[in-house]
Amino acid sequence: MATGEEKPVMVVGMDESEQSTYALEWTLDRFFAPYAPNFPFKLFIVHAKPNAVSAVGLAGPGAAEVLPYVDTDLKHIAARVDGAMFEVFEGDARSILCDVVDKHHASLLVVGSHGYGAIKRAVLGSVSDYCAHHAHCSVMIVKKPKIKH
Repeated sequence: MATGEEKPVMVVGMDESEQSTYALEWTLDRFFAPYAPNFPFKLFIVHAKPNAVSAVGLAGPGAAEVLPYVDTDLKHIAARVDGAMFEVFEGDARSILCDVVDKHHASLLVVGSHGYGAIKRAVLGSVSDYCAHHAHCSVMIVKKPKIKH
Protein backbone atom coordinates (compact mmCIF):
# COMPACT_ATOMS: atom_id res chain seq x y z
CA MET A 1 0.00 0.00 0.00
CA ALA A 2 1.49 3.34 -1.02
CA THR A 3 2.17 5.90 1.68
CA GLY A 4 -0.63 8.38 2.11
CA GLU A 5 -3.09 5.99 0.49
CA GLU A 6 -6.32 5.59 2.43
CA LYS A 7 -6.76 2.18 3.99
CA PRO A 8 -10.03 0.36 3.44
CA VAL A 9 -12.45 0.74 6.33
CA MET A 10 -13.68 -2.17 8.44
CA VAL A 11 -16.68 -1.64 10.72
CA VAL A 12 -17.25 -4.11 13.58
CA GLY A 13 -20.79 -3.97 14.96
CA MET A 14 -21.14 -4.57 18.69
CA ASP A 15 -23.90 -5.04 21.22
CA GLU A 16 -23.82 -6.33 24.81
CA SER A 17 -23.58 -9.99 23.80
CA GLU A 18 -20.66 -12.35 24.23
CA GLN A 19 -21.15 -13.26 20.54
CA SER A 20 -20.25 -9.75 19.40
CA THR A 21 -17.26 -9.62 21.78
CA TYR A 22 -16.12 -12.94 20.32
CA ALA A 23 -16.54 -11.54 16.77
CA LEU A 24 -14.40 -8.52 17.65
CA GLU A 25 -11.66 -10.62 19.27
CA TRP A 26 -11.73 -13.07 16.34
CA THR A 27 -11.39 -10.19 13.87
CA LEU A 28 -8.55 -8.52 15.77
CA ASP A 29 -6.66 -11.84 16.03
CA ARG A 30 -6.90 -12.49 12.28
CA PHE A 31 -6.95 -9.07 10.59
CA PHE A 32 -4.97 -6.83 12.93
CA ALA A 33 -2.60 -8.59 15.37
CA PRO A 34 -0.54 -10.36 12.65
CA TYR A 35 0.00 -7.06 10.78
CA ALA A 36 0.88 -4.70 13.65
CA PRO A 37 1.71 -1.90 13.35
CA ASN A 38 0.82 -1.77 9.62
CA PHE A 39 -2.85 -2.68 9.87
CA PRO A 40 -4.53 -3.41 6.53
CA PHE A 41 -7.78 -1.68 7.57
CA LYS A 42 -8.91 1.44 9.37
CA LEU A 43 -11.05 0.04 12.18
CA PHE A 44 -14.34 1.48 13.43
CA ILE A 45 -15.93 -0.32 16.39
CA VAL A 46 -19.60 0.62 16.56
CA HIS A 47 -21.62 -0.11 19.70
CA ALA A 48 -25.29 -0.10 18.76
CA LYS A 49 -27.26 0.27 22.00
CA PRO A 50 -30.98 -0.29 22.19
CA ASN A 51 -32.71 2.82 23.46
CA ALA A 52 -33.59 2.72 27.17
CA VAL A 53 -37.16 1.52 26.68
CA SER A 54 -36.27 -1.46 24.49
CA ALA A 55 -33.21 -2.31 26.64
CA VAL A 56 -35.39 -2.94 29.67
CA GLY A 57 -37.95 -4.84 27.60
CA LEU A 58 -35.44 -7.15 25.91
CA ALA A 59 -32.73 -7.57 28.53
CA GLY A 60 -34.71 -7.04 31.72
CA PRO A 61 -34.17 -4.53 34.51
CA GLY A 62 -30.53 -3.89 35.30
CA ALA A 63 -29.37 -3.95 31.69
CA ALA A 64 -28.98 -0.16 31.62
CA GLU A 65 -26.46 -0.29 34.50
CA VAL A 66 -24.24 -2.74 32.59
CA LEU A 67 -23.93 -0.63 29.43
CA PRO A 68 -21.29 1.86 30.68
CA TYR A 69 -19.01 -1.09 31.54
CA VAL A 70 -19.49 -2.57 28.06
CA ASP A 71 -18.32 0.73 26.51
CA THR A 72 -15.25 0.85 28.78
CA ASP A 73 -14.30 -2.74 27.88
CA LEU A 74 -14.71 -2.03 24.16
CA LYS A 75 -12.53 1.08 24.42
CA HIS A 76 -9.77 -1.04 26.01
CA ILE A 77 -10.07 -3.61 23.23
CA ALA A 78 -10.05 -0.86 20.59
CA ALA A 79 -6.89 0.62 22.12
CA ARG A 80 -5.01 -2.49 20.93
CA VAL A 81 -5.38 -1.23 17.36
CA ASP A 82 -3.62 2.08 16.78
CA GLY A 83 -5.97 4.56 15.15
CA ALA A 84 -9.11 2.52 15.85
CA MET A 85 -12.24 4.62 16.30
CA PHE A 86 -15.00 3.77 18.76
CA GLU A 87 -18.53 5.09 18.23
CA VAL A 88 -21.71 4.58 20.25
CA PHE A 89 -25.20 5.00 18.83
CA GLU A 90 -28.60 4.40 20.35
CA GLY A 91 -31.40 2.81 18.37
CA ASP A 92 -31.99 -0.05 15.96
CA ALA A 93 -28.68 -1.85 15.30
CA ARG A 94 -29.71 -2.81 11.76
CA SER A 95 -30.13 0.74 10.51
CA ILE A 96 -27.24 2.09 12.64
CA LEU A 97 -24.75 -0.36 11.14
CA CYS A 98 -25.90 0.22 7.56
CA ASP A 99 -25.73 4.00 8.11
CA VAL A 100 -22.20 3.79 9.57
CA VAL A 101 -21.06 1.66 6.62
CA ASP A 102 -22.30 4.39 4.27
CA LYS A 103 -20.86 7.25 6.36
CA HIS A 104 -17.35 5.75 6.43
CA HIS A 105 -17.52 4.12 2.95
CA ALA A 106 -16.65 0.81 4.60
CA SER A 107 -15.31 -2.13 2.60
CA LEU A 108 -16.30 -4.70 5.21
CA LEU A 109 -18.84 -4.99 8.02
CA VAL A 110 -18.24 -7.62 10.73
CA VAL A 111 -21.08 -8.79 12.97
CA GLY A 112 -21.47 -11.64 15.42
CA SER A 113 -24.17 -14.28 15.16
CA HIS A 114 -26.49 -14.81 18.12
CA GLY A 115 -27.59 -18.19 16.77
CA TYR A 116 -31.26 -17.49 17.43
CA GLY A 117 -33.74 -20.13 16.41
CA ALA A 118 -36.26 -19.37 13.66
CA ILE A 119 -38.99 -18.10 16.00
CA LYS A 120 -36.80 -15.76 18.06
CA ARG A 121 -35.14 -14.49 14.86
CA ALA A 122 -38.57 -13.80 13.35
CA VAL A 123 -39.66 -11.84 16.43
CA LEU A 124 -36.45 -9.92 17.17
CA GLY A 125 -35.18 -9.73 13.61
CA SER A 126 -31.67 -10.79 12.72
CA VAL A 127 -29.18 -7.94 12.54
CA SER A 128 -26.75 -10.07 10.52
CA ASP A 129 -29.46 -11.12 8.00
CA TYR A 130 -30.60 -7.53 7.58
CA CYS A 131 -27.06 -6.19 7.14
CA ALA A 132 -26.14 -8.96 4.69
CA HIS A 133 -29.01 -7.80 2.46
CA HIS A 134 -28.88 -4.02 2.99
CA ALA A 135 -25.31 -2.92 3.80
CA HIS A 136 -23.45 -1.41 0.84
CA CYS A 137 -20.34 -3.54 1.44
CA SER A 138 -19.30 -7.12 2.11
CA VAL A 139 -20.60 -8.53 5.39
CA MET A 140 -18.74 -11.13 7.45
CA ILE A 141 -20.77 -12.98 10.08
CA VAL A 142 -18.59 -14.48 12.82
CA LYS A 143 -20.10 -17.44 14.67
CA LYS A 144 -18.95 -18.39 18.13
CA PRO A 145 -18.26 -22.13 18.11
CA LYS A 146 -20.74 -24.19 20.09
CA ILE A 147 -19.10 -26.11 22.90
CA LYS A 148 -19.70 -29.82 22.44
CA HIS A 149 -20.39 -31.73 25.65
